Amino acid sequence: MKGFGLLIKIIIAIILGVAIGFISPEWLVRIFATFNDLFGNFLDFIIPLIILGFIAAGIGTLGKGAGKLLGLTAIIAYASTIIAGVIAFFVAKNVYPFMLKGQSLKTLSDPSESLATSFIELEITPPIDVITALLLAFVLGLGMISIKGNTMINAMNELRDIIQLVIVKVIIPFLPFHIFGIFANMTYAGQVGTILNVFAKVFIMIILLHILYLIGQYTVAGTLSKQNPLTALKTMSPAYFTALGTQSSAATIPVTLERTKQLNVRERLADFTIPLLANIHLSGSTITLVSCSMAIMFLQGNPNIFSDYFPFILMLGVTMIAAPGVPGGAVMAALGLLDSMLGFNQTMLSLIIALYIAQDSFGTACNVTGDGAITSIVHSISKKKDITSTTTS
Repeated sequence: MKGFGLLIKIIIAIILGVAIGFISPEWLVRIFATFNDLFGNFLDFIIPLIILGFIAAGIGTLGKGAGKLLGLTAIIAYASTIIAGVIAFFVAKNVYPFMLKGQSLKTLSDPSESLATSFIELEITPPIDVITALLLAFVLGLGMISIKGNTMINAMNELRDIIQLVIVKVIIPFLPFHIFGIFANMTYAGQVGTILNVFAKVFIMIILLHILYLIGQYTVAGTLSKQNPLTALKTMSPAYFTALGTQSSAATIPVTLERTKQLNVRERLADFTIPLLANIHLSGSTITLVSCSMAIMFLQGNPNIFSDYFPFILMLGVTMIAAPGVPGGAVMAALGLLDSMLGFNQTMLSLIIALYIAQDSFGTACNVTGDGAITSIVHSISKKKDITSTTTS
């Protein structure tokens, strides 16, 4: 399996889970449930640390050395991410009643509870709860910006590196086995048909939303810069397809930067905004997370109410800054919000991880391609207001 990418491993895990689930006796299902229970408890333990490590470090680093230009870029990127989430909400709200009509998983719960008890009962208590971690991350992050000290920033960066190492060495390698167990359990319980059907439909809707949102972004950018938006999209297409292959905004930065400079923006501006936007502008990922979470909640019969979802979208726009530079990093950073604000249990979290990773490369492609549009918008606004950057970072 070492030679396969994460997406391929997830697909193999789903296929094997479905196949094994059809023929598994109950004692084997209990083994899968035991692993799921232990791994799920570990996820519960690590989620607050992911939030604290990545958000605090992200906010602290974000406050360095770019003045008004950084503020302008960050505001536009955040607005773009929030707008993407709001659009995804209303599209899903109106489409799902027809697209997912007659499908339900109201009994969906943790397989270790619904099918059989685990062989081993082990509860791992998180060091702090999710909301406390989130508030602490904001306090520390904003505090580091205010005092302009390096000691705490270095400490948070090291904590982030440790947590990222845990994600790369533990969570990502074992994730396919966790998803394998989840799908084996759902197949044993007769739930898998609905899930796979939903996977296909939601996947198609998300890709269409990505494309339409990119067209909208470049229409705004083209209007301000007096450029043809379709021509600009064609210029950025190599970045889109590079991201499909790398599945990483960071790894695509050289291509994104080179193509963005062909959009008639200042080179020095692009040198600053593209690396920044690779970390803070995640409109494609937000579309995916909102769409997938709403699909899972719809299957359970939970009403998707905008007044409940909008705070989640607002927090998601900030939390995404915490997304580590690994495949599926955005959904890992969002797990705490899904748990605390939407009430997702372990199985629901595992399902959204699988749904997200199945299209992660497309979400990343949408993110990085949109970075060119945001840079063009920043260029047009800064040119009118005569805002210039004093940094090349």
